[in-house]
Amino acid sequence: MLNLFAAFKKDRIWDFDGGIHPPEMKTQSSGVPLRTAPLADSFIIPLQQHLGPEGELCVNVGDRVLKGQPLTVGRGRTVPVHAPTSGTVSAIKPHITAHPSGLAELCVIIQADGEDRWCERAPVADYRQLAAQDLLQRIHQAGIAGLGGAGFPTASKLQGGMNGVETLILNAAECEPYITADDRLMREHADQIIEGTQILRHLLQPKVTLIGIEDNKPEAIEALKLALRDQPGIALRVIPTKYPSGGAKQLTKILLGKEVPHGKHSSAIGVLMQNVGTAFAIKRAIVDGEPLIERVVTLTGDALSQPGNLWARIGTPVQHLLNFAGFQPQAQQMVVMGGPLMGFTLPALNVPIVKISNCILAPSVNEMAPQEPEQSCIRCGLCVDACPAGLLPQQLYWFSRGEEHEKARNHNLFDCIECGACAFVCQAIFRWCSITARKRPRSKPSIRKPHAPPKPRRVMKPSWRDWSAKNWRVKNATRKQRSN
Repeated sequence: MLNLFAAFKKDRIWDFDGGIHPPEMKTQSSGVPLRTAPLADSFIIPLQQHLGPEGELCVNVGDRVLKGQPLTVGRGRTVPVHAPTSGTVSAIKPHITAHPSGLAELCVIIQADGEDRWCERAPVADYRQLAAQDLLQRIHQAGIAGLGGAGFPTASKLQGGMNGVETLILNAAECEPYITADDRLMREHADQIIEGTQILRHLLQPKVTLIGIEDNKPEAIEALKLALRDQPGIALRVIPTKYPSGGAKQLTKILLGKEVPHGKHSSAIGVLMQNVGTAFAIKRAIVDGEPLIERVVTLTGDALSQPGNLWARIGTPVQHLLNFAGFQPQAQQMVVMGGPLMGFTLPALNVPIVKISNCILAPSVNEMAPQEPEQSCIRCGLCVDACPAGLLPQQLYWFSRGEEHEKARNHNLFDCIECGACAFVCQAIFRWCSITARKRPRSKPSIRKPHAPPKPRRVMKPSWRDWSAKNWRVKNATRKQRSN
């Protein structure tokens, strides 16, 4: 009887409070095989593409560089960036990057020579023969940061999980509408993802390894099952489709039934999570000796005649990818980096693809209308029901608007994952995430506990300034069948 209960518990999944079911809108891009974007004439490589300080430059203007050659030195949590192709460093200067602020950051500009010549690589025939620190150093020097959106240095995260990790979770949920980059990667490269997962297991020695994937990806599920056929020790868990099930805390709750404590990360309960794209990049770094110089990017939206998923080099201008996908701009055309819920409107189209760029969304006006004026909050409570973090969005909104930082902190402001579920259901068209995120007193140490300094906020976060989630919900309600 005890064994029967243990078997039941082993395959069980749980649910998290809140969440929403927006139109998926994934079939626009998911049905087309991966393509490789043509090389751009020039590449713009920001020095900082991860959570943490930028690395020290190791090239100068006029230098000739090879594909995969480091452009910065990586030490500690400074993750290096690499040349995406061979060419000449034409400039090192501030350039506008993919950030809602529209501010310029220091970038290396490379004029491609068209030869695409690799630098010398050091593949590993058998990673099991290397010491753990050697593997971590290779991952770090390959420039790998979390590809799921957070951009946390992967080697640092793994180093912190070397002791005490009981469960390794591969995040394959990809729950946000429109985005299908991980879906296509799993369909076409499941074997390499599993190989990267085995490298992670070798490093961390977890007791349990789980892959969590939503049930709206049947082809990817079958590809993973096939890849896992001769791979003991890794269990695939198919979970119901619900947004934001891909959040770290939410997926932990779904797969393990455990709550991550307030103010903590999943490592506090013995869990370490990695995105499937990160596992793929780890395989390339260790087995093939290739640094992170490209990733899969979803290009989608009705303003594109050829939507799909592309292998895009880091530093490729967004305009170059849009042109390749048949961009047909309309009046008041917006282009969103990321999905419709956590993405932000690009300030310009000459910004580069970076390591955490998973989607470029070019919607028509019928898909996303411009932002409507806000109305008065009617205290309906829908945002409270939708919040997956158990917060009171409307109360945090007023505290943030009123600069009442201490009250906002006491209402667990920093537990907000900025998923946008509250804005999606809001009847008053409040841009909850944008205002709450902008009003966070990130430079005020007093609002955080003494042992927790303010987090650096250089990664991309949502912006609700330019379009209405409510309009998107209403306009796409009639298209829901097409997205299934």
